[in-house]
Amino acid sequence: IFVFGCSLKTDPNWCHSPGLTNGEVTCHSPRGGAYRSTLGTRCEMSCDRGYRLVGRSSIQCLANRRWSGTAYCRKMRCHVLPLIPHGSYTCSQGFIVDSRCDFTCVPGYRIEGEHSRTCQHGGSWSGAQPVCSDTDPPKIKCPPSRLKFAEPGKVTAVVTWDRPSATDTADKSLDVILVGQEPGTDFKEGANIIRYKVYDQARNRAACKFIIRVEVRRCPELSPPLHGYLTCSSDGNNYGATCEYQCDGGYELRGISSRVCQFSRDWDGSAPQCVPMEIKSDVKTAAALLDQFYEKRRLLIMSAPNISDSDYQLQNIMIQKADCGLDLRHVTLIELLGSPPRETGRIKESLLHSEVIEGLRQVFRISRFYFSMVLLDKLGVDRERFITPMASEDLFSYIDSSLLDEEERERMELHRDFCD
Repeated sequence: IFVFGCSLKTDPNWCHSPGLTNGEVTCHSPRGGAYRSTLGTRCEMSCDRGYRLVGRSSIQCLANRRWSGTAYCRKMRCHVLPLIPHGSYTCSQGFIVDSRCDFTCVPGYRIEGEHSRTCQHGGSWSGAQPVCSDTDPPKIKCPPSRLKFAEPGKVTAVVTWDRPSATDTADKSLDVILVGQEPGTDFKEGANIIRYKVYDQARNRAACKFIIRVEVRRCPELSPPLHGYLTCSSDGNNYGATCEYQCDGGYELRGISSRVCQFSRDWDGSAPQCVPMEIKSDVKTAAALLDQFYEKRRLLIMSAPNISDSDYQLQNIMIQKADCGLDLRHVTLIELLGSPPRETGRIKESLLHSEVIEGLRQVFRISRFYFSMVLLDKLGVDRERFITPMASEDLFSYIDSSLLDEEERERMELHRDFCD
């Protein structure tokens, strides 16, 4: 116990040197570390492990030659542990801090929960109180594992079995629990683990399991055609699945349009190709030209008074750099230059008839006297007009946000680095 008082022999400002049984006193004096009890000295009180501080945790030497408070260390204890039915415990140091109590059960019972508990520094026991339970588990046997093949066009199979029964030496009525799918339902491809578990009244547990393996006959994965994509039924490559071949805008399918996965795990027919769409530029009307692009390609019609027009030349430089990006977005460029009788119209190197040029100008109201561009969607609808040159990034941004559908945007993401 810390003893309080004062020293009357030398300096009247000194207090009695502090001490704390089963603890530690740490002092800080205004006169330096060599002094422990001068006027103004402050001491911090702390107890050893297993003891709790009672009183002031911090005291100061006052002018009246007394310390500002008192403290002592009290030994900590945990409460007495209750006995457990069908069991007992023994403790290493009774119920003081750090004492460990080990639990045991009488023969025929076993510990469920913590096997031991320790008196902790705060005066509480670790863990929770265990119990002694009946140790004889019930018995259960599952059906044998089995293999089932999926039907054509499906990736699942219906499987049935008899429910297992369980026995126990003590209990007549047992609750058998299924963990997994019910018999008579559709099971997915691969290994399906079915488990049963059973508890007796003492909560002893027994379990068994078996595997239902569903096999799906599959063909090799088909690759989409270059400049095209696949749309497949069922799971894509299982027996009975059908894959439809489709081409990107500006490309046409050459070969069969669909293939079916056979029982032999092979696809029928041969893979078709997506070849560039053949554009007939020698047609005599604008309608005949536009019909070739309907639902297949978008059109960007660029018009200028002449080939030396500064806006046209600037736009032409940017278009040439953006040619791959336009094709990726299914955009075909049509150029209309000059005025009759020297007016020309072209798609790349293919020249258009004068009747077609005039028809395009009339249908879409395109002037010959200033630079302009008209952007048409795949249905031939005028969607946007530009009267000044457009940077390829701005043009692409408009097309991506306003003209592409969700599926096209997804394919764009997959081929974003295609033109780099």
